[in-house]
Amino acid sequence: MMIEGKDAASSMSDQRTNFGTRGAGGTVPARAPTPSRATRAFAPFEWMIALRYLRAKRKESFISVISIISLVGIALGVAVLIVVMSVMNGFRIELMGKILGFTGHVSVDGGIHGLPDFDAVARRVHAVPGVITVYPVVEGQALATANGASLGAQIRGVRGADLKNMSVIANSLAPQALADFMGGDAVIVGRGIAQRLGLFPGSQITLTAPRGNVTPFGVTPRVKSYEIAGTFDSGASEYNNAVIFMPLEEAQLYFNLPNAVSSLEVMVADPDEVDRMVDPIQRAAGPAARIRTWHDLNLSLFNAVQVERNVMFLILSMIILVAALNVISGMVMLVKDKSGDIAILRTMGATRGAMMRIFLIAGASIGIVGTAAGLLLGLLFATFIDPIQMAISRITGVNVFNPEIYFLTHMPAKIVPSDVIAVVLMSLALSLLATLYPSWRAARLDPVEALRYE
Repeated sequence: MMIEGKDAASSMSDQRTNFGTRGAGGTVPARAPTPSRATRAFAPFEWMIALRYLRAKRKESFISVISIISLVGIALGVAVLIVVMSVMNGFRIELMGKILGFTGHVSVDGGIHGLPDFDAVARRVHAVPGVITVYPVVEGQALATANGASLGAQIRGVRGADLKNMSVIANSLAPQALADFMGGDAVIVGRGIAQRLGLFPGSQITLTAPRGNVTPFGVTPRVKSYEIAGTFDSGASEYNNAVIFMPLEEAQLYFNLPNAVSSLEVMVADPDEVDRMVDPIQRAAGPAARIRTWHDLNLSLFNAVQVERNVMFLILSMIILVAALNVISGMVMLVKDKSGDIAILRTMGATRGAMMRIFLIAGASIGIVGTAAGLLLGLLFATFIDPIQMAISRITGVNVFNPEIYFLTHMPAKIVPSDVIAVVLMSLALSLLATLYPSWRAARLDPVEALRYE
């Protein structure tokens, strides 16, 4: 029959191909088949197939949905981590700037009776290498009363020139306020105190100190009225709501320290290395002085901020980890769905390494695109965090960032490049690790078993 003839012809052709052709000189041996050479790693066809697998057809829509969810999860995880790390860094930097700019890096205390001969001590301390500024302070507690309302206040007596050098305070004062403050019986109050007591420049405030004049009937409170020279806004609600600045000489008289001060506030060049400055300052101040650094006064607060930052990093990293697990599930389903294609590619000469790289590219692309999108979103959100917070507060009517709770008057954010790089590298590493197992499964797939039921 015709079919049988074709089969026979085909068989003979195969034999000629395999065993050679018989000529006049005998049998000519067939040319040995050229061994297939493996393509170079990450060849263009590997990228083409990998990106084609990411463009799902109708029957593969479920796999595409999982890939999109994984991409969005990685992007959100990266963005949230960048924003949270930036806010925590900004919070620490702003908090340190407000506290250290207000109280100094080192405090030289004189005890209950104050620090006598403070000008000579200040000159010796100022001569210590690494010390930038030294200024005397008189501190005490008083009851502030005005317009029928009263509240507790912390009085800080400083010289006008020293107050002018405190940029945290001086930048929020009018020039006339400093001039009036240096004139005599005038005080500068925090904005929170002014709002609660209804004060404004030129109005009067009455201060009552428990340590007053000694009489035959005991110690009587000292009561005196002062004129408001101005109000300051330090950016820290705790200081705005409690501190009143008074001229140093007046504070010495008011708290019965005519020839002494409560302490000397010392500013050093490197606040982070303040501990090594303790011994030189102690020797300069003398054995009667007590040295306290900002570490001693606020170390627990900054340690709590650092611990919270580390814990938030670990917790929010789980978002990226969950998204990476979604990448694993999506890629495993993709390998299962493409088993027939994998078998055909293997029979056409594709190596196991090529198949592994194809699915490695497909899975890593999800992680790279998601990380890039999260990086852009996180940087934009961290840059404009304050307007976004204010807009959310206006829309919802809820104070998202309460200054009385968080100590600062606005939400700070400081983008630290090392933190951003750490987040990006972690996201890329998790995304790459998530693709290793599905890619290995694709490379180990047996073409015979995959095509058995095709």
